Amino acid sequence: MSDASGNSPIVHHLSTRTGIDAEELAGRSFPYQHDLALVENVDLIASTPGKDLNWLEDVSLLVEDGVPAVFDRYSNSFLKIHFPIPPGREDEIARKVLITHLQSGNSYGIILKRKHAKFPQPELGPWVDGSDLVGQDWKPSVLEGWESPSGH
Repeated sequence: MSDASGNSPIVHHLSTRTGIDAEELAGRSFPYQHDLALVENVDLIASTPGKDLNWLEDVSLLVEDGVPAVFDRYSNSFLKIHFPIPPGREDEIARKVLITHLQSGNSYGIILKRKHAKFPQPELGPWVDGSDLVGQDWKPSVLEGWESPSGH
């Protein structure tokens, strides 16, 4: 069916999607999402802070939009994996991709720390020794043109 001008009508569909991708937050994808060789040599034990690996054991390969993915809880997003994953190594590869993402500083949650961290903490978290500190001089954001209601 078309309108009077002969154009097809615009049809809007509601999305049933519930997740968001790291690529959407960053506006691009990352090389380690596309090349197993870029994560193959990641030492998960050496890359994990402290002696407690329990958090890493909870990381597993998932599927988002039909694509293998790992969940980045720091940005509440899925990091899709666009290369073939060797059978039997699914969770290991998901963990290596996630650790690489966190150590690179590409996680949107880590990027937000630069502006919004309220207390001193390593920018890249405990995954990178010697990471710069952020949050040392936090000030609340002020929306331009907005004034606080009187009495607050």
